[in-house]
Amino acid sequence: MSLITEEIKANAEVCHGSEICQEKSMLLLKEMGLPNGLLPLEDMEECGHVKETGFVWLKQKKKTQHKFAKIDRLVSYAPEVTAYIEPNKIKKLTGVQTKELLVWVTLSDIYNDEPPTGNINFKTPLGLSRSFPVSAFEVEETKEVKESNEVKEV
Repeated sequence: MSLITEEIKANAEVCHGSEICQEKSMLLLKEMGLPNGLLPLEDMEECGHVKETGFVWLKQKKKTQHKFAKIDRLVSYAPEVTAYIEPNKIKKLTGVQTKELLVWVTLSDIYNDEPPTGNINFKTPLGLSRSFPVSAFEVEETKEVKESNEVKEV
């Protein structure tokens, strides 16, 4: 069952289409002080952000998997990913799992170290956590994205 109701959508900035959703999600992560490559979803149909509460959602056509090569980790993204985002944190994350040894583990929180150490932490609902270098989740922005960000900043 979807967590995204019509009431939530009415209070949100909503975008449709894979390219704009990828750009918006990367920009939001960057604005919140998180690595822009944390949510490398494909074929996104819709994304939204409720600024007042920090609630975000990303919808893609089907479940996808992504391997973060720098840390040799496989991550699975459900067709619908939701979370609450705030500076340096993602809380109440749904729809994201990582493979640890032979078991898929659900992730619930992602947060930067305070004070900053260059690591980012991933926590499960059971309280287990792992840290990895922030650089493993950063993606170089395309020229078009950089230019559109520069125009918005002026």
